[in-house]
Amino acid sequence: MSVEVVTFGCRLNTYESEVIRDAATGAGIADAIVVNTCAVTAEAVRQARQTIRRLKRERPDARIVVTGCAAQTEPKTFENMPEVALIIGNEQKINGEFWANHRDTLHASFGLEREEKSVVNDIMAVRETALHLVEGIEGRARAFIQVQNGCDHRCTFCVIPFGRGNSRSVPIGEVVDQVRKVTENGYREVVLTGVDITSYGSNLPGAPRLGRLVRQILKHVPELERLRISSIDSVEADADLLDALADEPRLMPHLHLSLQHGDDLILKRMKRRHSRADAVRFTAQVRRLRPEMVFGADLIAGFPTETDAAFARSRSLVDECGLTHLHVFPYSARPGTPAARMPQVPHPLRKARAALLRQDGTAALRRHLDAEIGARRRVLVEQHETGRTEQFTPVRLAAPAEPGAILDLSIAGHDGRYLLAA
Repeated sequence: MSVEVVTFGCRLNTYESEVIRDAATGAGIADAIVVNTCAVTAEAVRQARQTIRRLKRERPDARIVVTGCAAQTEPKTFENMPEVALIIGNEQKINGEFWANHRDTLHASFGLEREEKSVVNDIMAVRETALHLVEGIEGRARAFIQVQNGCDHRCTFCVIPFGRGNSRSVPIGEVVDQVRKVTENGYREVVLTGVDITSYGSNLPGAPRLGRLVRQILKHVPELERLRISSIDSVEADADLLDALADEPRLMPHLHLSLQHGDDLILKRMKRRHSRADAVRFTAQVRRLRPEMVFGADLIAGFPTETDAAFARSRSLVDECGLTHLHVFPYSARPGTPAARMPQVPHPLRKARAALLRQDGTAALRRHLDAEIGARRRVLVEQHETGRTEQFTPVRLAAPAEPGAILDLSIAGHDGRYLLAA
């Protein structure tokens, strides 16, 4: 056995896990498990620790390497785990030369002193992001392409900038070449991903925006059938991007928005750069440009100082923005962040509010599913019996099909979670 990678967290981690697999395997690493962690919540870190302990019980001879945002921001958490052979930072994990240089260390890892276990650099000193050639994401119907990394913003609840560093982007030409490569490899849908992709280009010559990147991909890779954008910050959406949403049918009609809350005072305390009115205005504008657009959103329940009235305003945002696919998080205090020092909402109340938001999300999804009955949709097959529409709505197929195929299907009904193809 060579290298197994276990992934937590975002789509960018999914992409980087494939890079890790290629880099570590190419360096001759053997019998290793790499755990690519997430630091967005305390629960994500807890799950990573639990998984590490389970993996070591199941595979006692395997060397376990921990990397990702949690390893970058809190390496001592993993240094104290006897199951862990090596902790490496987010920059090193995708560096083939690093893996080659540490091959012997890994193969003789038992007995290392604790301070030798951690190789984590200063991520804030990193100024560039290289595009790593990945021919596709193993076992997935769509390919993810990293176009940006890091974040220049400092939301008061978020530790991710300290795990990823400052914003830096991949030049347009390199992105186009990679999209062409995975398309030639048979992938019919590509997802552009990053930490804050609407800040794309700020460090590149001429400061090109995300909309220009999208236009160049669609222009120079005409054989690409579907282009999708991962989570965006709506306040940073540029005019080119909006124009592309309006007139480029290959750009999928689904956007996942980093909204976080629906109350202006809470948004200010989060140090977000948009207001409630901005969010409502943006979703209405995009729907005028692309009536079939479907929105997802991240929402945090129980942020410090959140009152019943503030939470009610956040709940009502689901209807006012017409949100469909919700990612709901009970607030999780991250060490060192300003929000962790604010007056905290009791944990049981956070969980209760998150449950209410999830109920709202279930109801919103059901309304969307109801409206889809009788429609014809082009569905990208993900597994043999399931796929997703252009709006990212999950579909159960009437008959098995090959993953990666795009089928023209009629929607006969739904089961509350999936559309049901005729």
